[in-house]
Amino acid sequence: MAATSSKAPTGVPEGRYGGRTDQEADRRLKVAGAVCALLVLGLVAWLGGSYLLRETKLNGTVPTFQVVSDSEVQAQLSVTKDSGTGGVCTVRSQAADGSVVGQLDIPVPTAGSSFVQVVTIRTTARGTTAELLGCTPTK
Repeated sequence: MAATSSKAPTGVPEGRYGGRTDQEADRRLKVAGAVCALLVLGLVAWLGGSYLLRETKLNGTVPTFQVVSDSEVQAQLSVTKDSGTGGVCTVRSQAADGSVVGQLDIPVPTAGSSFVQVVTIRTTARGTTAELLGCTPTK
């Protein structure tokens, strides 16, 4: 018969699983979390800053519009820009239910620092709005 010991082990063998205590593991986890948080915060700050500080070459508005008929809307396009910069501005018209009934791309010439033009948007149904979707400078 084999001899058995009635004494139960009280802990893990020394040196078998490394020398780190729970406090050391917690400290490493906190440091790793802080580094990740700083990286995410830096990324958010960089993206936000680049969005806010981005230079727009063409700034357009549609200050006034008038519904002329069931198939036409007139809109005044006003663009401020750097001299020598041209591009295209897109204006659209929507019906009362929000569906797009007309859209027009207006070329903006490179000459001058401002551009104002009254444009006529042909619509497929009665338009109730005219809004600027955006202006894109030519490359």
